[in-house]
Amino acid sequence: MAESRIKILYVDDEENNLNSFKAAFRREYDVTVALSALAAKELLKTDSFEIIITDQRMPGITGVDFLASIIDEYPEAIRMLLTGYADIQAVIDAINKGQIFQYITKPWDEQQMRVVINNAYEIFSLRKENKKLLQSLTRANEQLEFLLRQKLLS
Repeated sequence: MAESRIKILYVDDEENNLNSFKAAFRREYDVTVALSALAAKELLKTDSFEIIITDQRMPGITGVDFLASIIDEYPEAIRMLLTGYADIQAVIDAINKGQIFQYITKPWDEQQMRVVINNAYEIFSLRKENKKLLQSLTRANEQLEFLLRQKLLS
């Protein structure tokens, strides 16, 4: 686990769910909650999160559509969908449109949620490390190409 706490944004239109989630996980994770997708988008403008968890059924926009709408601006965040409804179309949409890491059913089990969050963070960390390594490799390649051109010109 990283030195700093995992930053999670939890989006749900039911305040009781927000309070329950925050109460259950605030000691282990840095939890921020939003009562709507619009509020979540405002939070995303000023803060970054490794994990974004959203409810599927919210007024105005579904969780899938919210997750799909933030992919381009926040591609690194690991996205998860939470719902109390067994809607197979929502699952398919979530995978295809929202590029979700995990689909979780309500009511969630605390232990299972911890495992899923920790697994999601591991994926986030590995992707971040891969990106750094790729950048280093690209720089090294550019330097080698430069040296080779210099050698060919002399």
